[in-house]
Amino acid sequence: MKFYFTHRSLPELQNKSLSERLEALQNANNKLTPPERLLLNLFKLFVLVPVFALILRAGEDWKTLIWAALVIALYPLLIRPIQFNMCRKYLK
Repeated sequence: MKFYFTHRSLPELQNKSLSERLEALQNANNKLTPPERLLLNLFKLFVLVPVFALILRAGEDWKTLIWAALVIALYPLLIRPIQFNMCRKYLK
């Protein structure tokens, strides 16, 4: 399983313009089945819940805000490859 971090690297979208790529990805995202959407949303939830837990602990230790910011900054790197791989089968 190959991970794609940008929509430009998807083989199905390489010879399309930016607006065509974004439209194709949006259409593919809309075609996801409910279990696939649930799984994708659970992945997003597993990334975001620790951020809020770290923010709640900021009263005890301000350094947890740095960790929360780091997780938020890494959010696209964690979620986008999963989303691209789930949508890839609907791009054909």
